[in-house]
Amino acid sequence: MTATSSPPALVVVAHGSRDPRALRTVRALLDQVRALRPGLPVHLGHIELNEPLLPDTLAALGDASAVLVPLLLSRGYHVKRDIPEMAAAAPARTRVAAPLGPHPLLVDALHDRLTEAGLPADAPRDESAVVLAAAGSRDPESRVDTARTAHLLSARLGVPVLPAYASSAAPTVPQAVHALAAQGRPRVAVASYFTAPGRFATECAEAAPGIAAAPLGTHASMARLILHRYEETVRATPDGGAGPGRIAAPPRGTARHRTPAPARPQNPADALAHL
Repeated sequence: MTATSSPPALVVVAHGSRDPRALRTVRALLDQVRALRPGLPVHLGHIELNEPLLPDTLAALGDASAVLVPLLLSRGYHVKRDIPEMAAAAPARTRVAAPLGPHPLLVDALHDRLTEAGLPADAPRDESAVVLAAAGSRDPESRVDTARTAHLLSARLGVPVLPAYASSAAPTVPQAVHALAAQGRPRVAVASYFTAPGRFATECAEAAPGIAAAPLGTHASMARLILHRYEETVRATPDGGAGPGRIAAPPRGTARHRTPAPARPQNPADALAHL
């Protein structure tokens, strides 16, 4: 991109949800992105369930350049297949950014959400732990990414953080809570590793024995991270998007190129041994 050319459009790709709170949250988040970057064209496209759907958003762009930033927290089928295939079928010149996570900005948001929910800074560390509740995926790389976020959050809090999942992976939140209690950690809070309110986030919060944080939502770090993923993709492709549907690899030195935590074992007790 030259000094006189227009920047490629930013298309935020959300999953979609039947919960109306999710769409309201995503729209508010995009308003924050626009406030941070006035003049940058910012669009929304959904993979399913909500309008506008991603193919419709891309069709409206014609043959313009666009960077697609998944509003997703890890690698998985949507990032690897659905989004690139939709992008490749569109006339727009597109590049797909890396998913939001793992990244230290997400840890900032998770930490703040736990604090807002009442997690005391002076809680006894030898009795405390956190369950990182995520959607879940059959893709092992998704679990590696979630485990990496749990590792970063654990380092921030100074207590064990055990990933748990709403579907497609184990342990569940109740299983993780039970495993932590069996290891002598009865003070368990649940961090909500979801971009917006919805069924999975609600179910995970209801399984919390005590403190349950809100989803990441419109935390200021989320808007900053969306722009970070956009900007690193633009830097990697100066023309702003040749090669429709290709997934950008973040530059060396970002969180995604540090050594990830090992994939979490399926047995919750075994997982605790890795914390």
